[in-house]
Amino acid sequence: MTELYAELGLTSEEYKKICDILGREPNKVELGMYSVMWSEHCSYKSSKEQLKKLPVEGPGVLVGPGENAGVVDIGDGLAVVFKLESHNHPSAVEPFQGAATGVGGIVRDIFTMGARPIACLDPLRFGPLSNPRTRYLFEGVVSGIAAYGNCLGIPTVAGDIYFEDAYEGNPLVNVMCVGIMPTGRLTLGKASTPGGVGVLFGSSTGRDGIGGVSVLASQEFDESSAEKRPSVQVSDPFTEKLLIEACLEMIDKELITGLQDLGGAGLTCATCETAERGGCGMDVEITKVPLREADMEPVEIMMSESQERMFALCPEDNLQEVLAVCEKWDLDAVPVANVTEGDALRLLDNGSVIAEVPASSLADGPVYHREAERPGYLDEVAAFDTRPLSQLSDLKGLLVQLLGSPNICSRKWVFEQYDHMVGVGTVVLPGSDAAVLRVEGTDKGLALACDCNGRYCYLDPRRGAQIALAECARNLACSGASPVAVTNCLNFGNPEKPGIFWQFQECVEGLSEGCGCLGTPVVGGNVSFYNESFGEAILPTPVVGLLGVIEDVANRVESAFRSEGDLILMLGDTRDELGGSELLKAVNGSIAGTPPEVRWDEEKALIDCLVRAASERLMKSAHDLSEGGLAVALAECCILGGIGATVELEARLPACVECFSESQARALVSVSGEDAARFREIAGTAGVNVRVIGECGGEELTVEGVFSVNVDEITDVYENSLAKMV
Repeated sequence: MTELYAELGLTSEEYKKICDILGREPNKVELGMYSVMWSEHCSYKSSKEQLKKLPVEGPGVLVGPGENAGVVDIGDGLAVVFKLESHNHPSAVEPFQGAATGVGGIVRDIFTMGARPIACLDPLRFGPLSNPRTRYLFEGVVSGIAAYGNCLGIPTVAGDIYFEDAYEGNPLVNVMCVGIMPTGRLTLGKASTPGGVGVLFGSSTGRDGIGGVSVLASQEFDESSAEKRPSVQVSDPFTEKLLIEACLEMIDKELITGLQDLGGAGLTCATCETAERGGCGMDVEITKVPLREADMEPVEIMMSESQERMFALCPEDNLQEVLAVCEKWDLDAVPVANVTEGDALRLLDNGSVIAEVPASSLADGPVYHREAERPGYLDEVAAFDTRPLSQLSDLKGLLVQLLGSPNICSRKWVFEQYDHMVGVGTVVLPGSDAAVLRVEGTDKGLALACDCNGRYCYLDPRRGAQIALAECARNLACSGASPVAVTNCLNFGNPEKPGIFWQFQECVEGLSEGCGCLGTPVVGGNVSFYNESFGEAILPTPVVGLLGVIEDVANRVESAFRSEGDLILMLGDTRDELGGSELLKAVNGSIAGTPPEVRWDEEKALIDCLVRAASERLMKSAHDLSEGGLAVALAECCILGGIGATVELEARLPACVECFSESQARALVSVSGEDAARFREIAGTAGVNVRVIGECGGEELTVEGVFSVNVDEITDVYENSLAKMV
């Protein structure tokens, strides 16, 4: 077994532990099951210890981490189910199928809980578009997301995309899904009643995806990665659509007691996790599993990650009704398992036991206390002097350059490929600060955003993670929503390297502090390690997905300037903070300096001010300041509204700093003249500094004494640059 366990990604110490658990050497089937369940992807063996630092409880939390997705009560008898996960490694090997199956997997996590999926978001990271392979990956990923989501009829309503050298060999494809349900429909992935039956239904089982979590998602990429193409799963969105309807019907008819999708680690994961959560054992008859390929061995059947498969637990008395629902929806369904007393997960071949392991030992893998060491590069980048940037004079040219840069220009080329209106629930479309969806049958709206700037996290992991959370929260508040709860996808390099693990540890602690300050518990998420190629890690990228609620969706706010004569208000304070900025990258290509400071008292005050003003319908528009600073934010508001603006800088700092500083806790708001006094009153009560900097109107964006640029000119640059790069 020595060579086999190593090939399956297990260490010698892990193999010895398996032998100790079983009191003997494992056979081939048992070893395969441990290899997938003890993989980094499934066991969280390097991250469990750190993830315990995150706040997971809150007044509205119904289900936190540990289940398929987090669940939050939003009132009116309704709950929102949401989660963010990665499909990075498969997408690097086969971008279309990797991205498509990523969408399929996260959607199953949502309806498994009893919710109808209503929207997806897609945080993506790629290398420079000047590289032909990056363009191939980018186009393939976007096409995969579009094809799967559009076929399902689930709108892709938001996301974010960054292009940096560090992602060239290892792109990140993270996908978030959100669903809604009556609170009484909540279903958990538990097998808690001995005598129950486990039904496998959906697509048949093939060899696609075998070893995906233990090899593809838990190792660095190197010259052999091209040989891993067979490990990427194949998608079938039409079957997934049928699964959604069949599962929700079973739940509504109260036919099942538990439900689990088959994603990473396949049938092994579905059976051992449902058994462990319910404190039971399970007998699985391997010969009953429907196969799409001949001569599949038991270990292949248990490790297969074929998509669009579900595993339902039901009382034996309900079995025929469960099968009838599957037949109605034209889904193959077979009872393959029986829930037993005890802790044993047993695999049977025509009644003969071919594998027997404690279910809990599979579900509760090893825990590692990784070594953490602050990387030496941090001293060098922190010493970088950004002061010369303040003397730059061609600010118009710099603005135009930034508006056409990959990380700032419009994502129109991407989101126009997605059906973001299907389901008729989307009321704020892609391109604004956050997506907003109507909650059917109520006045409520859901606001959704995701964010993470890997540059900031590279320069200061703790602060960078906090900026990701803070910007997400501002995006929601600018849309009129109060932040409620967080999901995340923590993307890092090899955790066995002390410097990488230190980055991870710092990011988790930063998120923990920030979520505590905002009162936004983390209800679920994902960790993706080993995002390296040829020994070079990605930028640390802890993507944050945030859910917000608007009590009256009619109070929603968008980014675009609206009307001639509206006053433009600047909220918050600008400081000389150009470290890690888009300006710095544009001028000399560096990722250096110290990222902006996060001041949670200012962030909370700004959020309170924006949400209160939105509830009183005072704001014509609101847009947070982030990458590119004030100049870029002004330009985006003008472009989205098709209207010019004239503003005056405070002249407290050099003009370049005023225009391009990326200080946090700031927003641009436009209001009618008659509402300005009331807005100032709200801002004063919240403790937010506010200053009238100009007004909307005309065809030019003019910064008095600094530059003037035609809105049509910058619109062309902003909206068409990405398409030209691809």
